[in-house]
Amino acid sequence: MQTKNLIGGEWLEAGNGDRLEVRNPASDAVIASVPSVGAAETRKAIDAAWNARTAWAARTAADRGALIASLGRLMRRDSERLAKLMTLEQGKPLAEARGEVGYAASFLEWAAEEGKRLYGDIVPASAPDKRILVLRQPVGVTAIITPWNFPAAMITRKLGPALAAGCPVVIKPAEDTPLSAIAIGELACEAGIPAGVINILTGDAATISEVIFDDARVRKLSFTGSTGVGRLLMGKASKNLLRLSLELGGHAPFIVFDDADLDKAVPAAVACKFRNAGQTCICANRFYAQAGVHDEFVARFSKAIAELRVGDGSTEGVTVGPLINDEAVAKVEEHVENARSLGGRVPVGGRRARIDGLADRFYEPTLIEGMTPEMMICREETFGPVAPVAKFTDEAEAIEQANASEYGLAAYFFTRDASRLMRVSEALEYGIVGANDGGPSTAQAPFGGVKHSGFGREGGRYAMDEYTEVKYVSWQL
Repeated sequence: MQTKNLIGGEWLEAGNGDRLEVRNPASDAVIASVPSVGAAETRKAIDAAWNARTAWAARTAADRGALIASLGRLMRRDSERLAKLMTLEQGKPLAEARGEVGYAASFLEWAAEEGKRLYGDIVPASAPDKRILVLRQPVGVTAIITPWNFPAAMITRKLGPALAAGCPVVIKPAEDTPLSAIAIGELACEAGIPAGVINILTGDAATISEVIFDDARVRKLSFTGSTGVGRLLMGKASKNLLRLSLELGGHAPFIVFDDADLDKAVPAAVACKFRNAGQTCICANRFYAQAGVHDEFVARFSKAIAELRVGDGSTEGVTVGPLINDEAVAKVEEHVENARSLGGRVPVGGRRARIDGLADRFYEPTLIEGMTPEMMICREETFGPVAPVAKFTDEAEAIEQANASEYGLAAYFFTRDASRLMRVSEALEYGIVGANDGGPSTAQAPFGGVKHSGFGREGGRYAMDEYTEVKYVSWQL
C-alpha cells in the first residue's frame, strides 16, 4: 500500500520522492509506505490552511458542525476497515481498535454540537453611553502533533474542537502510525470539508516542526506526547509566542482502600493497566492496596492477569498485543529487572512472550509485589503491561505516596465511603480522577493534566476554549 499526503485538498507525494515504511509491530512486516515530506511541503500545508482560514471561520457554526458530524458518521460507517488498519499499524487487539474508532467518532460528534454554543457576553458598561461586548473568535491556523498509541482518537480529540471553533489544521501523525490519519483525511474529503481546512503531513517530526515553529501564521499547537518533548516544544514556541496545549506523560496511581468493592476494583485494575498493552498515557502505573485488603486484592489481580491472552491483535481472543517497537520492550525489561534487583517479587509474568512466526515485541502481563519508591517503575512511566503493587496503612499515607510524582495526569481509587470519596478526590494532585471508575475518558469531559503532565484541556465545552481568542469591544454610542 502506498499513500499520499493531503495538502490544500490534493493528495501529493514528497517533492523529493522520499518515503517511509510502515511496519506491523506484531510481525515486523512492511504493510505500507507514506511520503517523507520536508520543509517545502510543510510550508505548502501552512499556506493552504492560511488561505482557507477566513472562509472557514465565516461559515456558521451549524454549517461547520454538519460537516464535522458527517466525518464522524463516515468513521462509524467504515469502523471495521479503520479498526483493522489500526491493528495492523499499531498492534492493539481488534476489539480495542473497534472501540477506539467509536471513541474517535464521538469527539467529532460532540464538537459538532459544542461549536454552536460558543457564546460571547454583553458586560454591564462603565458609562450610560457605552456598551461592552466580549467575542470569542477562532485562534487561527492550528498545528496538531499526535502520538502512536491512539492513532485515531488523539487526532479527532483535537481536530473536532479546532474545526468547530473555525480553525484550519495541519496534522502531523506519529511516524509509526500514519495510516489512520490518512484514512481520516480521505473521509474528510468525502464528507465535503473544504480544501485546505485539513492538511496531513507524514515525515520527519523535527523537520516539519521546525517549519511550524518558524511560521508566525501558525497560532496554535496541540501536542500529545512525552514530557521531554513537551519541554522542547515550549522552548521553540517562545519565538512566535505560539499558543500551546500539551498533554504529556503520566504515572497514574491506583488506590484500593480496605472498604473497596473488589468485584469492581479488580476488573477495573486489569482494564486500566493492560488496555493497549499498558501503552496509554492514563493507564495505572502504581497500585497501592490497603493492608486489610492487600493480600486478597493481589491474589485476585494475579489470577485475572494470568488469564490475559498475548498475541497478534488480529487474532480472535487476544487481549494483549505487541509493544510498539524494540526500544519499548527493552524499557519494560529494564523496569522489571530493576524491581527484581530491589526486592520485588514477580508471581505472574516477568519475561518476553515469544510467539512463533511473530516479532520479538511481546511481553507477558506482569505483576510485581513489594513495590518501593526506589524502583524505576515507581518513578518512571513504563508504558508496558506491568503492574507493581505496594501495601499502605492509612488514607494519609496513600495520598502522600500517590502525589509523590512529578506527573499529574490521571489517578484512580476505589472505596465505598462517600466522605472519603470526596476527600481523596480533592487531595489527589491530578487533572483526571477515576473514583470507583477505571475508565473515565469520554468526549464530554475535560481531559488533561497538571504538573509535568502539561496544561490545556481536551473534551467537552472546555476544549473549545483552547481554540478561541477572547476579544473585548468597547462601543461608544
